[in-house]
Amino acid sequence: MSAAQWRKAMNTGAATQAWPRQRRVATATVATAPAPSPYAGSDAPAWLEWLWERVAARHVFVLAFLVIYPLLATPFFTFQIGAQSLALGLIALSLTFLGGYGGMISLAQMTVAGIAGYMVAIFGVSGTAEISLGWPWWVVVPLAIVIAVVCATFIGWLSVRTEGIYTIMITLAIGVAFHYLALQNYSVFNGFQGLQKVYAPTVLGVNWGEPLPFYYLALFWSLAGYFLVKYLIRTPFGIALQGIRDNPRRMNALGFNVTAHRVAAYAVAGLIAAVGGVLFVWYNALITPGSVGTYWLINILIIAVLGGMRHPIGPFLGAIVFVLVQNFAIDVFARERFNLVIGGVFLAIVLFSPDGLLGLWARLRARFENADARSRISTQRPASRA
Repeated sequence: MSAAQWRKAMNTGAATQAWPRQRRVATATVATAPAPSPYAGSDAPAWLEWLWERVAARHVFVLAFLVIYPLLATPFFTFQIGAQSLALGLIALSLTFLGGYGGMISLAQMTVAGIAGYMVAIFGVSGTAEISLGWPWWVVVPLAIVIAVVCATFIGWLSVRTEGIYTIMITLAIGVAFHYLALQNYSVFNGFQGLQKVYAPTVLGVNWGEPLPFYYLALFWSLAGYFLVKYLIRTPFGIALQGIRDNPRRMNALGFNVTAHRVAAYAVAGLIAAVGGVLFVWYNALITPGSVGTYWLINILIIAVLGGMRHPIGPFLGAIVFVLVQNFAIDVFARERFNLVIGGVFLAIVLFSPDGLLGLWARLRARFENADARSRISTQRPASRA
């Protein structure tokens, strides 16, 4: 079965499973034809028509806001809030790709990010000169990402043969094992103290560890990860992965290699998490066993669920909420009660909107649109005869 046939089958299945109430609302709304593209049938480049079809006004507004945000905000909000949210959102995006589009919940994504961070500190420059090798950044960063992707692929190879709670437990066990490996190994990972003074490099006369340059660096790679996921979910690989998420047995009967697709998804997610891990170690300027402990393994899951597991923009929204609560909840509650606050927010989202904040927004928007459609129809009905 080709990708186009599978996409058509998925769309047909989704249409036949619509709720009756939604069908009634759909039949009641006034049909409006989409605005034709001004570039259709012209000699304009194909990418202009592609942008017209896929880029809405809200996308331009959000992108413009992200670009000018550090010019309006203080260094604290630029670095502590903006840059940290982008780095954490990129790591959570890897989990969103696995869970939302592959149906695989992995608690080892922070482990993969931590492996990349440790490799940057070990092969590069840190405050522990007797451990770090001092290689240049342009060798260290690609090598760290490759090692992290290989480890992510291995984790996927171990866990894809299980489903549900067993996958979660396997990835959690791997994450905890790596945490204790880093904690108890002093010759390579420097034990509890970890590796400190791991600074972002200075390239072309720009210190990328400064708040403004680092924000734009994190923004660039966050956009790259976002568009990569948006592209992959529309490719034959992404469509097959979503089919495996919904019905792996049927996809296997159709001739798709379920295990290979799942392992490849872990490799792609590992690439995204590795880039986020490099950014995160540069943000903190250190990497310790606490950076890959159970606390952060669970936090990445919380961030992904808060924003919405089936939306590539969701993990970044969840990261913003998480970072804001983390920084400002102590003004209202005691610092040691942060976990209680974020747990309450997480519980409220799961109870009232299983698809996260974006799912809640979609429900509210659909409710207002349906109410507006009903009001328009009621005004268009002819007055009853006396």
